[in-house]
Amino acid sequence: MAVQIDARGLSCPKPVMLAREALKGGEFPIEVLVETGTSRDNVRRAAQSVGCTVTVEKVGDELRLIITK
Repeated sequence: MAVQIDARGLSCPKPVMLAREALKGGEFPIEVLVETGTSRDNVRRAAQSVGCTVTVEKVGDELRLIITK
């Protein structure tokens, strides 16, 4: 089961901080929900910087990032 982080409505750097905390936990996949392109880009960079792969899906007005190791 995926670790789920609902970061909708949160401004940076909070979505990145939540994603980094989940990355430290080591359970994958991690699903992060955000609303802005800035949050998407920042979370993706944070995950990629530790060797993870990120898939982005647009769901309505939201963005779902799936982070895998």
